[in-house]
Amino acid sequence: MMRDFASCFGDHAIKVADASCSGRAVGGVTAPSAAAGSISPSQDLSVQSVITSIFRAKLCSGKPLLIVLTWSRSHVGPVLSVGVDDDRDFAHPWNLSPMNSQLLRKKKGTHSFVAGSSAVVVHWDFSAARHGMGPEPIDNFFVAIIVETELALLLGDQIGEFMRKLEDKLPVAGFSMVCRREHVVGRSLYSSTRARFDDGGKDHEITISCKGAGELFVCVDKKRVVHVARLSWNFRGNQTIFVNGSPVDLMWDMHEWCFGGPAGSAVFLFRRRSSLESRLWLEEEKKIGFSLLIQAFRRP
Repeated sequence: MMRDFASCFGDHAIKVADASCSGRAVGGVTAPSAAAGSISPSQDLSVQSVITSIFRAKLCSGKPLLIVLTWSRSHVGPVLSVGVDDDRDFAHPWNLSPMNSQLLRKKKGTHSFVAGSSAVVVHWDFSAARHGMGPEPIDNFFVAIIVETELALLLGDQIGEFMRKLEDKLPVAGFSMVCRREHVVGRSLYSSTRARFDDGGKDHEITISCKGAGELFVCVDKKRVVHVARLSWNFRGNQTIFVNGSPVDLMWDMHEWCFGGPAGSAVFLFRRRSSLESRLWLEEEKKIGFSLLIQAFRRP
């Protein structure tokens, strides 16, 4: 699907004026300006239904791994599935082929399985977690994945408590998130999420809103960075924005949202570019920067 999405952006792509979201620094923290023209979140906020995060890990042996976590909803509440695989050709994270994921039906526990040639153990606890609008916990949880007696992934604010209870002190692999994909559902489009575009940087609040069927707004840390008027004409487009001085390419396709009726959908793709001088990231087949993919649906 994303190949088709990307092919829409050629010589006729709609581009709106560049806008920086670096803001004015106050004590090392960005001071964003008001996001004029955006929609109040009380107006039918879109609900996150599925959230998938893809991580790259590198064990001390040098062995690379892909780790995929998917949070979704079930009749008993949020559930988590985990997939681990050897690193394959990973030029486009949204085109990742299916892997053998393990569905963790309980809110707390330990589960062991084999992925390829690797023994995997997952420890998790989100029994007391606090959730927002989506299935992914906000706090009071942890997820720890051990691969070949090495801590390959550590997540959650309660991971320190888990580490203190470990009988064996295990080495910690290097890992980082390379892609986050969110499915959101709502009759009107108002999506709010957080993303970190550079290693060691801070999380940024990203808000996407559609005012009726005529205008699109994208805000970063409450500062408006994209405004598309006459959306019925400009339903596809791309723009480079700046987050803490780093270029981030944004592409959107709202054709089905505008013209697809009750079953309409929209796609938004953010991706960090290696440098401002580099080509548009779609042409950088071998360079992997963090990407955020948001797919919005009017109905489940």
